[in-house]
Amino acid sequence: MTNPQDLKTIGLTHFSLHANEPLFRINAGVPIIEALSHASDLLHVSKLLASDAAMLRDTDRHAWASHYLQDMSKAIIDDVVKVLDAPGNNHSQ
Repeated sequence: MTNPQDLKTIGLTHFSLHANEPLFRINAGVPIIEALSHASDLLHVSKLLASDAAMLRDTDRHAWASHYLQDMSKAIIDDVVKVLDAPGNNHSQ
Protein backbone atom coordinates (compact mmCIF):
# COMPACT_ATOMS: atom_id res chain seq x y z
CA MET A 1 0.00 0.00 0.00
CA THR A 2 1.36 3.41 -1.03
CA ASN A 3 1.63 6.27 1.46
CA PRO A 4 -0.81 9.00 0.30
CA GLN A 5 1.89 11.62 0.93
CA ASP A 6 4.00 9.98 -1.80
CA LEU A 7 1.33 10.04 -4.51
CA LYS A 8 1.85 12.42 -7.42
CA THR A 9 -0.13 13.39 -10.51
CA ILE A 10 0.49 11.18 -13.54
CA GLY A 11 -0.11 13.77 -16.24
CA LEU A 12 -2.54 11.74 -18.35
CA THR A 13 -5.45 14.19 -18.22
CA HIS A 14 -5.92 16.69 -21.04
CA PHE A 15 -8.23 19.68 -21.08
CA SER A 16 -9.32 22.61 -23.21
CA LEU A 17 -10.04 20.63 -26.36
CA HIS A 18 -10.09 22.45 -29.69
CA ALA A 19 -11.03 20.49 -32.82
CA ASN A 20 -10.78 17.32 -30.68
CA GLU A 21 -7.15 18.07 -29.83
CA PRO A 22 -6.11 18.94 -26.27
CA LEU A 23 -4.46 22.29 -25.82
CA PHE A 24 -3.28 21.62 -22.24
CA ARG A 25 -2.65 18.72 -19.87
CA ILE A 26 -1.95 18.23 -16.20
CA ASN A 27 1.77 17.91 -15.50
CA ALA A 28 3.06 14.70 -13.96
CA GLY A 29 4.90 14.68 -10.65
CA VAL A 30 2.88 17.18 -8.61
CA PRO A 31 2.03 15.89 -5.11
CA ILE A 32 -1.71 15.17 -5.12
CA ILE A 33 -2.33 17.21 -1.97
CA GLU A 34 -0.89 20.28 -3.73
CA ALA A 35 -2.87 19.51 -6.89
CA LEU A 36 -6.12 19.23 -4.92
CA SER A 37 -5.38 22.43 -3.04
CA HIS A 38 -4.85 24.23 -6.35
CA ALA A 39 -8.10 22.77 -7.73
CA SER A 40 -9.90 24.06 -4.65
CA ASP A 41 -8.49 27.56 -5.20
CA LEU A 42 -9.53 27.50 -8.87
CA LEU A 43 -13.04 26.37 -7.96
CA HIS A 44 -13.34 29.13 -5.34
CA VAL A 45 -12.49 31.83 -7.88
CA SER A 46 -14.77 30.15 -10.43
CA LYS A 47 -17.64 30.26 -7.95
CA LEU A 48 -17.10 33.99 -7.37
CA LEU A 49 -17.05 34.68 -11.11
CA ALA A 50 -20.17 32.60 -11.71
CA SER A 51 -21.96 34.47 -8.95
CA ASP A 52 -21.01 37.81 -10.55
CA ALA A 53 -22.15 36.54 -13.95
CA ALA A 54 -25.52 35.53 -12.52
CA MET A 55 -26.12 38.85 -10.76
CA LEU A 56 -24.68 41.47 -13.11
CA ARG A 57 -25.46 42.49 -16.67
CA ASP A 58 -22.96 42.19 -19.50
CA THR A 59 -20.74 39.71 -17.67
CA ASP A 60 -20.12 37.16 -20.40
CA ARG A 61 -16.40 37.39 -19.68
CA HIS A 62 -17.09 36.32 -16.07
CA ALA A 63 -19.05 33.29 -17.25
CA TRP A 64 -16.32 32.25 -19.71
CA ALA A 65 -13.58 32.73 -17.12
CA SER A 66 -15.58 30.58 -14.70
CA HIS A 67 -16.05 27.94 -17.40
CA TYR A 68 -12.31 27.68 -18.10
CA LEU A 69 -11.41 27.59 -14.40
CA GLN A 70 -13.90 24.75 -13.92
CA ASP A 71 -12.39 22.89 -16.88
CA MET A 72 -8.92 23.18 -15.34
CA SER A 73 -10.19 22.14 -11.91
CA LYS A 74 -11.94 19.08 -13.32
CA ALA A 75 -8.78 18.01 -15.14
CA ILE A 76 -6.75 18.22 -11.91
CA ILE A 77 -9.31 16.20 -9.99
CA ASP A 78 -9.64 13.63 -12.80
CA ASP A 79 -5.86 13.16 -12.88
CA VAL A 80 -5.75 12.68 -9.09
CA VAL A 81 -8.59 10.13 -9.32
CA LYS A 82 -6.56 8.19 -11.91
CA VAL A 83 -3.68 8.06 -9.42
CA LEU A 84 -5.92 6.95 -6.56
CA ASP A 85 -7.61 4.29 -8.73
CA ALA A 86 -4.29 2.87 -9.93
CA PRO A 87 -3.51 -0.70 -8.85
CA GLY A 88 -1.57 -0.70 -5.59
CA ASN A 89 -3.02 2.61 -4.41
CA ASN A 90 -6.29 1.21 -3.10
CA HIS A 91 -6.22 2.15 0.59
CA SER A 92 -9.31 0.13 1.50
CA GLN A 93 -7.43 -3.16 1.18
